[in-house]
Amino acid sequence: MAESGASPLPPSTSPLSPRSPHAALSRAEQFVWLTARVLEQRRFAYHFLNGGADPVETALAAYLNEDDGYGHALEPDLRGPVSQPLHTGHALRVLDSIGRCGGQRVERVCRYLSSVSTPEGALPAIHPSQRGYPSAPFVPVVDDPPSSLLATGPVVGLLHRNEVWHAWLFRATDFCWQAVESLEKSHPYEVEAAIVFLDSAPDRPRAEAAADRLGRLVREQGLAVLDPDQLDAYPVATGYAPGEHHFPYDYARAPESLARAWFTDEEMERSLDFLEGDQQEDGGWPIRWRQWAPGTALESRPIVTIEALLTLRAHGRAIG
Repeated sequence: MAESGASPLPPSTSPLSPRSPHAALSRAEQFVWLTARVLEQRRFAYHFLNGGADPVETALAAYLNEDDGYGHALEPDLRGPVSQPLHTGHALRVLDSIGRCGGQRVERVCRYLSSVSTPEGALPAIHPSQRGYPSAPFVPVVDDPPSSLLATGPVVGLLHRNEVWHAWLFRATDFCWQAVESLEKSHPYEVEAAIVFLDSAPDRPRAEAAADRLGRLVREQGLAVLDPDQLDAYPVATGYAPGEHHFPYDYARAPESLARAWFTDEEMERSLDFLEGDQQEDGGWPIRWRQWAPGTALESRPIVTIEALLTLRAHGRAIG
């Protein structure tokens, strides 16, 4: 605690900064300073307080391993120091969000991705090196893991979005096309991974056709809650936690996403109204997936809170 007579904090970080106590952003800021890891604090400052990109990169570097992958529970549901595809995908999302997803750093990341790929050239959800370290029970560790669209799609999409070209991308892109175009019975997280790939895939006519088909699948299988006032009418996917629903904004994080065409204006606005109203009394947003350890839930909520604010802002909602 500061000693009596100490200088006050700068206005941009002071808990008494003159913002409306009822604004979503002001409430979220207090939640982030109270609960978040340094990385999420730096990300919040970058996106909402005119902070710089360099501090975000510095905070992210703490999770980087000598094999050029990322570990150390960057993705909170996987604990321990070892590099994992899901951690590395998370790192790429952070770098993309600050305009730093390129250069030699990403070339080295691609070498790591190549080193842990399956015989198909794609990524497993969990590499066997996770064995012996704590991880969520819904991400089991196996000795010979299959290729995963969930892990591969977002990584390939972000690399294409940033015009990264690496030998690893060719086979990984082919895998994503095959996986997306053969989806029949799916689940929300897999569809989210598919749309991140399709939003940046180089073959735009093919991506648009695949997205159109995927949108019909989402509606036919009830994978998005179209009326938040009728949640009980939308059963959650098999293996998901009670209440682990997904909404139009989960697929169309920004208006320019191909997934935006899957929903009417009314459906999209209802989902955004629900997202706005889902901010909790402490200023953060809740996590909807299964909570298996207190620390992972605590670390995940600031991440979810930043994503909620970015989604609302992208769709033109006033957040502060």
